[in-house]
Amino acid sequence: MQIKEVEHIKKLRNKYLASQKKFPRKVMVCCGTGCLANGAGKIVDAFTDALDKREIKHFAVEAIKETGCHGFCEQGPLVIIEPSGTFYTKVKTKDVDKIIEQSIERNEVIESLLFAEPKSGEKIEKYGDVDFFKHQHRLALRNLGKISADSIIEYISVGGYKAFAKAVTTMKPDEIIDEIVASGLRGRGGGGFPAGRKWRTCREAAADTKYVVCNGDEGDPGAFMDRSIMEGDPHAVLEGMMIAAFAVGADQGYIYVRDEYPLATTHLQKAIEDCQESGLLGENILGKDFSFSIKIARGAGAFVCGESSALMRSIAGEIGEPRAKYVRSVIKGLYDQPTVLNNVETYVNVPLIIDKGSSWFKGIGTEKSSGTKVFSLVGKVRNTGLIEVGMGTTLREIIFDIGDGIIDNRPFKAVQTGGPSGGCLPAEHLDLPVDFDTLTEVGSMMGSGGMIVMDDKTCMVDVAQYFLGFLVEESCGKCVPCREGLFQLHKLITRICEGKGEEGDLEKMEHLSQTVLTASLCGLGTSGPNPLLSTIKYFREEYEAHIRDKKCPAGVCKSLIKYEINDKCTGCMACIPACGYDAITGEKKKIHILDQDKCTKCGACYAVCKFEAIDVS
Repeated sequence: MQIKEVEHIKKLRNKYLASQKKFPRKVMVCCGTGCLANGAGKIVDAFTDALDKREIKHFAVEAIKETGCHGFCEQGPLVIIEPSGTFYTKVKTKDVDKIIEQSIERNEVIESLLFAEPKSGEKIEKYGDVDFFKHQHRLALRNLGKISADSIIEYISVGGYKAFAKAVTTMKPDEIIDEIVASGLRGRGGGGFPAGRKWRTCREAAADTKYVVCNGDEGDPGAFMDRSIMEGDPHAVLEGMMIAAFAVGADQGYIYVRDEYPLATTHLQKAIEDCQESGLLGENILGKDFSFSIKIARGAGAFVCGESSALMRSIAGEIGEPRAKYVRSVIKGLYDQPTVLNNVETYVNVPLIIDKGSSWFKGIGTEKSSGTKVFSLVGKVRNTGLIEVGMGTTLREIIFDIGDGIIDNRPFKAVQTGGPSGGCLPAEHLDLPVDFDTLTEVGSMMGSGGMIVMDDKTCMVDVAQYFLGFLVEESCGKCVPCREGLFQLHKLITRICEGKGEEGDLEKMEHLSQTVLTASLCGLGTSGPNPLLSTIKYFREEYEAHIRDKKCPAGVCKSLIKYEINDKCTGCMACIPACGYDAITGEKKKIHILDQDKCTKCGACYAVCKFEAIDVS
């Protein structure tokens, strides 16, 4: 059906909702990348095969929905029975018949498949009662887990394209931009620049051709926020871009997708084609003098191409290198034309703002950071995954309420926010509200939303070395401060980790870091030293132990530690097969011996010992 006016969208929505009344109960199978890797596709096939062989009143294959990522990937594959909200985790194909027979036909709960809260062990039946979900505030993730990722009609059924229709048919471009400005929406890609100001500057730029670009090239280690949205709710991305294009006067858009995201590319391409067939993309959209099309550009895996100017050069087929920041992309961006660039999460907030109003969005979050933020919560927490919370939520709430605290009840040590260029914050900042400005004030950053939690077994010197090594590898090498400065910082900290550090190294690294921060060309260099500087600031005593005492307090840096077997050894023999280098010998029920010449300090013996018989010194 060609959508030529707003009424067509309403009719499609009402028609679909009416058709779904035939299926009062539905099975939602998470088919995000994480669950697919654990066999979610086979679970969908098993449901289909089982339902083909039997007839169940008011329940058929059409009631099986392949949804986007729910965020709770470590518990996948996930299956949710609606409308009851019964939440099953780690489902296997052998469980499908049992779910149909008990949960669908007899409306019974299968307790063995329910999620158990890590601390209490309590079984939770309802999706919304799980701590991981009930403390979240989902706006950008609003449709993930609720609709089929590749269906335009399901997106329309939950209010999709309603905001776009409102914008194009009832609002002037300047009114749209005024609403985005009033909402306080800031870019979620890392910099936090006000989206409305960017749009207005682009609109006012004198040019016949303008572009709207979506940055879907998140390269932070462990981050998968934009990936999950593009995979599970691609139409929300398109709708935000379409509203932006109408507001600034662009007729061409690009989505720059990381090459490692094949499912996101597939779903986005399907969404674009469905919009083209429906008349929502193309010429004279909704009968108005507005034409817009969208293409997908594939990234080649370069972290630096997440930077705006490098990204645009990559789309244009040039080497992905940044350019000087005095050249503003809203004036001279893609193909040297005015360009609006926002990331995935920023765009998916736009339809909500246009639909519900700027004052509604402004009422969420804090005064200077409105709305919500999506984070990838990983590390030493019991509940890891994709979460969304209101701006201003404290680190403590995120880590101990949603994340359910530290694994094995070990002490919390630090949390790194903002990806590889973010800072590491200690326990004294657990009650810090998470927003753009507050994190920057204490030496970290919001970034795109990575959040890595660490316990007392983490060496902060080793952490800083890892992230500096990552940035050295990913630096494009165009400017000397970043190319040489980060390399020298990594060389110095590696020397410290190897027990070769010298007095004065910390001061030397702090001084060099300031040069890199000040003189680098793009954001990779101007934020690159953050992990180093924040760990020196908050964990200086660990650096001093490495340099002066030649010790690694956390027992991580191999050159500074030694494993020894103490008299608590029961001779259980568990450590002998765990050691891959034949460094441990001994007889059953007798204290074992560890040969220091053969020991590679891999820590395998320490990991399997249940009697605290391995000392790390």
